[in-house]
Amino acid sequence: MFRKPLIALMAASALVTLAACGGSDNNSSGDPAPGEKVTLKFQSLAFQKTTVAATKKIVADWNAANPNIQVEYVQGSWDSVHDQLVTQFQGGTAADIIHDESADITGFANQGYLADLSQYLSQETKDAVPQGVWDTVSSGGKVFAAPTLLQSYVVFGNSALLKQAGISTRGDSLSWNDLQADAKKLTAGGKYGLGWGLKSPTATVLNLGMNFDGAFFDGTGRDAKAKVGDAELEVPKRINAMAYTDKSIDPTSLTQSGSDVLPGFYAGKYAMIVGGNYAAQQITEEAPKGFQWEVLPPLKGTSTKQAANPQTLSVPAEGKHIKQAAQFIDYFMKADNLAAVGQGDWLIPTTQAARDAIAKTTGGKNGWTQTLASGAELTKAPFQSVENYPKWKDQIATPALQEFLANKIDLATLGKKLSDGWGQVNS
Repeated sequence: MFRKPLIALMAASALVTLAACGGSDNNSSGDPAPGEKVTLKFQSLAFQKTTVAATKKIVADWNAANPNIQVEYVQGSWDSVHDQLVTQFQGGTAADIIHDESADITGFANQGYLADLSQYLSQETKDAVPQGVWDTVSSGGKVFAAPTLLQSYVVFGNSALLKQAGISTRGDSLSWNDLQADAKKLTAGGKYGLGWGLKSPTATVLNLGMNFDGAFFDGTGRDAKAKVGDAELEVPKRINAMAYTDKSIDPTSLTQSGSDVLPGFYAGKYAMIVGGNYAAQQITEEAPKGFQWEVLPPLKGTSTKQAANPQTLSVPAEGKHIKQAAQFIDYFMKADNLAAVGQGDWLIPTTQAARDAIAKTTGGKNGWTQTLASGAELTKAPFQSVENYPKWKDQIATPALQEFLANKIDLATLGKKLSDGWGQVNS
């Protein structure tokens, strides 16, 4: 659920094919002969200029220090990575080091296509990442990826408009009730208190649903059952009420992407917007000179919890050089390296040392204090253990939530669509 578009859906036929030819995690790590040079392909999905530059520097620094283990940078895309991996695993052509996200690798791990890295990653790397984050990339005692960066959803505010309205942005958290009240207070003269790009709403709703203990699923794998009750519907209910009862959210913004609402934010059409914290990089690069903005404290319902769906680095189970690939991943996970890519993407590193490095480098300015704080309660969400979640997200949840946020169906109908739809895609 990073700043990328929805990951492409895995076709049912591809699943069958993958299951039939699934890899084994018993392969040799492929130790080279003494002095033999190894070249590893690293498919990176970094796309912001700052992050691409930081990632390429990590590769260059590694290559300079490791002449016999060279890493070749390959540019991938969040738009197509899922379908691409389906094809690559089927054909045995996947890169030696794979950049993806936790929610997407679950199916590949269950099919046996990802190596167990638990015996290869250093103890330093294992100790640096909290167990709750490791849980998002682990199953049955095996570790299928190293988690690198985390995203949270935050509220961005136009500092001048907030100050003019006398709205305080201090504190450890921002309650949903206060967000609603502030948005209403800021709505006047044809301008809205809040713009919210929810063209692809599922990730946002499920992540922020954890603010109210929303689970959406019970169980794991293909045995998971849909769970859609009051807690799960709380976030869409509040958004709908703000748009159509309070009229403090521009309903047009709900049909737009996160990037689409930024011009309105710069122009003062919206006093606040909600989006992935990565949007801060785009705001920094694009906002008009003199535009003052800030990141508000983390949103809170019964808690400030959100889903920890980290970006990941994995290795194919049939890779010829698993040990060497894991060594590069260890290097990538070092505090200064994670801090560099995290700062470039405006994302939260999974290790405290890397977070501390960003805090020191930035001085907490431009919302970094609040952004880093928003990662404090990121934890594994139930949907991350559900094998057919991508299919449910694309075929069921997204269109149902779009209908509800367009005020075309009521809350009860939304709940029924989400629940019944799981049976349709998981049969």
